[in-house]
Amino acid sequence: MSIDYELLMNNAKEASKTSYSPFSRFAVGAAVLSGSGKIYKGCNVENSSFGLAVCAERCAIFKAISEGEREILAVAIYSPNTDSCYPCGACRQVMYEFQGDEEISVITENMGSLEINKLSYFLPCGFRI
Repeated sequence: MSIDYELLMNNAKEASKTSYSPFSRFAVGAAVLSGSGKIYKGCNVENSSFGLAVCAERCAIFKAISEGEREILAVAIYSPNTDSCYPCGACRQVMYEFQGDEEISVITENMGSLEINKLSYFLPCGFRI
């Protein structure tokens, strides 16, 4: 399946507008392309008990999984607060869990240009049982 990186990034940008980030004021949006071709969006959601917060990437992935998807092909990540927004370690591991035969493409925007890397660039030795 070909991936429309621009469309995926536009969905991530749209998702960043619904971020709930009153503590960090660091809004993040993510969009994931599932194996079925459907796009799922998520945003970061903070909580006053900081450990209960969730990142945009995991929010979007969990939405996809809760709808029956089991394979993620690509993840776009966007923040209006920075030139590039990369996934945290927890998100990298969650992505790895739902990577199918094709390695996940991770898309960020850097100085207005799309930056596309494979998940192994961010997580060279993921854990799976």
